[in-house]
Amino acid sequence: MSRPYNFSAGPAMLPEAVLEQAKAEMLDWHGSGMSVMEMSHRGKEYISIAEQAEADLRELLAIPANYKVLFLQGGASSQFAMVPMNLLRGKTRADYLNTGQWSKKAISEAKKYCQVNVVASSESANFSTVPARDTWKCDPEAAYLHYTPNETIGGVELHTIPDVSVPLAADFSSTLLSRPLDVSKFGVIYAGAQKNIGPAGLTIVIIREDLMGQTVAGTPTMLDYATMAKESSMYNTPPTYAWYIAGLVFQWLKAQGGLKAMGERNKAKADLLYKAIDESGFYKNPVDPAYRSWMNVPFILPDEALDKPFLAEAKAAGLLTLAGHRSVGGMRASIYNAVPLEGVKALVDFMADFQKRRG
Repeated sequence: MSRPYNFSAGPAMLPEAVLEQAKAEMLDWHGSGMSVMEMSHRGKEYISIAEQAEADLRELLAIPANYKVLFLQGGASSQFAMVPMNLLRGKTRADYLNTGQWSKKAISEAKKYCQVNVVASSESANFSTVPARDTWKCDPEAAYLHYTPNETIGGVELHTIPDVSVPLAADFSSTLLSRPLDVSKFGVIYAGAQKNIGPAGLTIVIIREDLMGQTVAGTPTMLDYATMAKESSMYNTPPTYAWYIAGLVFQWLKAQGGLKAMGERNKAKADLLYKAIDESGFYKNPVDPAYRSWMNVPFILPDEALDKPFLAEAKAAGLLTLAGHRSVGGMRASIYNAVPLEGVKALVDFMADFQKRRG
């Protein structure tokens, strides 16, 4: 591989083959005489791009016919408001599981629209685990339950889908398309694109049809899922280039063998990195092993004074963006779909060498 390995949590590394294809098509997409960035979103050329992207995403995730797929703007953070606006459907209460910083942000936003019941929280454990399911205190009057399957900052992941009697709403920003997923278990799935899907600026929403069309009073037209579904995500000008790149990523995923193959690769990458951390006696991962993320692997060195040298030497070795989130410090390796096993091996080798020299 000619490029460095980028372990950024997002915007994240994209497949080199996708970047090369985008480069080749930059000035003239398929003989149209236009760059995708120059096309009308209502022209036949762009409509074909959009329709193919949705078809490929539906195939990858085996999305049932009674779910709409939306390609929106505003990032996953806009969904913190859109979920209660659209899913309360006349109710005034909603359940939320608190497992990290992104859960907290979703809870804070939802409180503007409804009474939030936090069914359980791992904040007292510094978000290093997920509360056991039998400790959750769900509200029988809740309109839905929201959770964050993978907390990008803390590296905590819930590996099973909660079994609840209300619609599930989930922020899959950092795990969507990293492995197979049973979409039928959810009311709404949303994800910012800049992890496993494409560039920043695009947000994917997958929503069950019967949950649309009953927004809270005063919901802006742009924030109504039903409006966007009716207009095929083109009520206004969508993020056309990000949508196009996402479509190329979907095609790349299919060529890699689909989500089953990607899941096997991602687990292998995570297992390799956690094994290196656990057996080092030098690096430490703060997360309960039962809830370790496949996508975001935080680790700390025995002395903070080593952080800057580690990052500088890693960068010189072609291993980029390994600093942990500013709120927690330490290191974090985000090993999304586009990071190959060779990249994780290179990181593990560097970590061993750094320990030998500095430990």
